[in-house]
Amino acid sequence: MKKIITSESVNIGHPDKTCDYISDCFLDEALTQDPNSQMAVECAIKNNKLFIYGEATTKAKINYEAIAKQALKFIGYENEFKIIKEISEQSPDINQAVVKTELCANDQGMMYGYATNETKEYMPLPIVVAHKLMKKYDDFRRTSQNFYADAKSQVSVEYENNKPICIKTILLSVSHAESITNAQIQEILKKQVVEPVLKEYKDFVNEELNLIINPSGKFTIWGSFSDSGCTGRKIVVDTYGGVGRVGGGCFSSKNATKVDRSGAYYARYVAKNIVAHNLADICEIQVSYAIGKSEPVSIYIDCFGTNKQSMTTIKDYVNNKFNFKPSNIIKELNLLAPIYKNTACFGHFGRPEFAWEKIKD
Repeated sequence: MKKIITSESVNIGHPDKTCDYISDCFLDEALTQDPNSQMAVECAIKNNKLFIYGEATTKAKINYEAIAKQALKFIGYENEFKIIKEISEQSPDINQAVVKTELCANDQGMMYGYATNETKEYMPLPIVVAHKLMKKYDDFRRTSQNFYADAKSQVSVEYENNKPICIKTILLSVSHAESITNAQIQEILKKQVVEPVLKEYKDFVNEELNLIINPSGKFTIWGSFSDSGCTGRKIVVDTYGGVGRVGGGCFSSKNATKVDRSGAYYARYVAKNIVAHNLADICEIQVSYAIGKSEPVSIYIDCFGTNKQSMTTIKDYVNNKFNFKPSNIIKELNLLAPIYKNTACFGHFGRPEFAWEKIKD
């Protein structure tokens, strides 16, 4: 049976991603000064206004305005922003439930981790290619005066019997200067972005590939002047591109006691190890937590009938090799380190620089 699966990625100049990046810059600064910071400081952006809001319980002295302005400049904005700030400490009711003799979950909820052996990253092919297109574009646009930070990619892959067989469509929409024509944009991006990325995936490319670049015909107004943005609105982009399920909680802005983030990272870690050790071709793990509890409420493993060993053997492997307690997750994956602004764009998974992507012996 054939089917087509589509995933998208967005670049750092997309207003939602801009807010993710700024929020994780705040988190990194807090953790640099105080690794035990409890942070959930988010952003919203529109036109030349940036609203910073949320909760922070930390010993760190954070200059939110300076960090935000530096981040906006890094992204590519040249205008001045008016910054509005509304930040309070974490509710003491929540804090007393979390910070105990043994660290406990900061909230209830369910998180998912997913892995598949269809790529070397153990990720679905559509989202991997979409992210690589955006990363290549971001690298390229920083060398050019004609291209800006706001951009999207979309990749459609045809599957047969649940295995990818070809890339059917690639869609790119990128912001650009008035002085460059659509024909020039198409020629430049094909040469500078699409072709370099597809060299790695030539086995999935044929003459029927449908390449669509800037179908709107014009994209000269970009970022917060084109759209509004908020932290945490790109959870499918951040995870598995719509292939694996997501629990609904975003990652950016949250420190590691927030199991929306750390639980999802660990579930990916375990699912990837199951697939990498050839126990299954595909694995999805659901884990759930209760606020103030040090143990997960539930763990569910689904290999969709692709398991090479019995599910009992796989469950025993997980029980013997992994520990889903928040205190262990933070320690094992070193989640008190200021690593988070680098996660904000191009996906949280499938990137070898992150500890939750390592394969255990």
